[in-house]
Amino acid sequence: MHKKESSDQPTLFDWLKQVEELSRQTSTPSLGSLDIDTELRHAISQDLKKAAVPCTGRELSRYDVAARMSELVGHEITKSQLDNWTAEAHDKHRFPAQYLPAFVIATGGQRRAFEVLSKKAGLFALPGPDALRSEIQRLDEEEKRIKAEKHKRKIFLHEIENGR
Repeated sequence: MHKKESSDQPTLFDWLKQVEELSRQTSTPSLGSLDIDTELRHAISQDLKKAAVPCTGRELSRYDVAARMSELVGHEITKSQLDNWTAEAHDKHRFPAQYLPAFVIATGGQRRAFEVLSKKAGLFALPGPDALRSEIQRLDEEEKRIKAEKHKRKIFLHEIENGR
């Protein structure tokens, strides 16, 4: 299992817990509490760091994400743009909201940036059927890997015990 496939991805039950939390939030935000620039830049950066192909877990570079986003939106998005959208020093460069669906898909379903926007608006979204299928497949693959590792250790233990 690749490091990027660790349990960083929320489960369906994690999402349901968040619904309860969101329902407890106040409907009137405090002054300045919706200035989410730094938080959004950090979330985009984290999504890029954790970007991976859902089925295989292969890590995706910023170049990979930019290329995939370009395919999805129908015009070029560059690695340089991704870098500018995450750099705090580039305060005039903002992540365009219309790119968010392509970004989520291109990063393999990373949702931190989406969650920053939705939570601050008091909204909540559950993963769709494709995301759930992907999570199930990832868990199946992880289960197979663990079984294979367990089998290797049993063989090794058998060899140690019979070698004495």
